Amino acid sequence: MLARQRQEVILDEIRRTGAVQVHALVTRLGVSDMTVRRDLDVLAKRGLLEKVHGGATSVVGRSTDEPGFEAKSVRALPEKEAVSARAAGLIRPGTAIGLSAGTTTWTFARFLADVPDLTVVTNSIRVADVLRHAGRSDRTVVLTGGVRTPSDALVGPVAVQSLRSLHLDMVFLGVHGMSDSAGYTTPNLDECETDRALVEAGGRLVVLADHTKWGVVGISTIADLEEADVLVTDEGIPDDAREVLTERVGELVIASVPTVVEADQ
Repeated sequence: MLARQRQEVILDEIRRTGAVQVHALVTRLGVSDMTVRRDLDVLAKRGLLEKVHGGATSVVGRSTDEPGFEAKSVRALPEKEAVSARAAGLIRPGTAIGLSAGTTTWTFARFLADVPDLTVVTNSIRVADVLRHAGRSDRTVVLTGGVRTPSDALVGPVAVQSLRSLHLDMVFLGVHGMSDSAGYTTPNLDECETDRALVEAGGRLVVLADHTKWGVVGISTIADLEEADVLVTDEGIPDDAREVLTERVGELVIASVPTVVEADQ
């Protein structure tokens, strides 16, 4: 069994029961204790689980929990990059797009370097920096005003008012979590209002959410599942979630994550 396959088994068990034990995984996977611990280390570094003595637990916390930008930026990074690459292919040259704040849209911004003649509106200082450093003369970057959050998002009435005066072709929305009942959510009330204004400014909504976001519920709903014209996620999305999303979103796009083979030792 490849490392990626083992890790998917571990994540499936975490999602099902909330925790895993090393000795149980050794038996189930038929590998050494050291191999299991190495897999747990890899998943912990990606922010997909929390290591504890003798095993690991889910990282899903309270509805108002929000890790810092640096911590979130390394979570599920291969998945975010795969999602970003697929989503970038949806953009036509010469369009005006909106990007919400967050680590997924920050990753996505790096995949826009080859798209010509874009106007990009964002409330993320970090996203704006990525786009500015791309050095394209045929790109206009509009940064909304607002109150700066610890994750460098601009929120509040100034940001909301500026977004309400705009009309964008597409909006790309990163989310903290998504679920059947709550839709697309955030743990930040101020950021939620700004994200709603961004969604309303767009003619087409594309949600960028790797599979770890499924089942996570923040305190405030940005939009219902049905409001997404396109949802781009990765192949790790559970089968039950895939069924729900296929039925409720306009189009479900599944991105493939490159396989990295790790030899057992």
